[in-house]
Amino acid sequence: MRTQSAFAATVLLCCPAIFSVGIARAETPVERGQYLAQFGGCNDCHTPGYFFGKTTPETYLSGSDVGFQMPQGTFVGPNLTPDKTGLADWTEAQIVTALQTGVRPDGRMLAPIMPWHAFAKLTKEDAAAIASFLKSLKPVENKVPGPLGPGEKPTFPVLTIIFPEGTPPPAK
Repeated sequence: MRTQSAFAATVLLCCPAIFSVGIARAETPVERGQYLAQFGGCNDCHTPGYFFGKTTPETYLSGSDVGFQMPQGTFVGPNLTPDKTGLADWTEAQIVTALQTGVRPDGRMLAPIMPWHAFAKLTKEDAAAIASFLKSLKPVENKVPGPLGPGEKPTFPVLTIIFPEGTPPPAK
């Protein structure tokens, strides 16, 4: 009986700890933003060497070296560091707006390949955390080429996006 009582007491004392583990959340907005940027795959399109399996921590999110060629033109993932060749002139609020609406500070739309429709579903807090993280990065000077208009020939590696026959053209 004492063994059962001791076991029951142990279970009751441990249950709150067991059930409070849940999903770990970062302590600061910058840490949360880093987690979301990594989970969201920002490096896939915005880190040089990614498509060749040759990335370096020093150039993380400083702009791709591979473009995406599609009917609207060729687009290269831009530099997301706070360098003058990247997001230096963007405020955190402007980054949040671009993430959630696809509209840049100058009023132009982001490249069609940018999945802002998915990021639009982020909470304002999570979008702001990503913006805080991007602004916290070490600035890396890297001016990416492009965008190139339809018919312009790229002088850098590209991935060609081919839409299935009968697919309506993407929105401009």
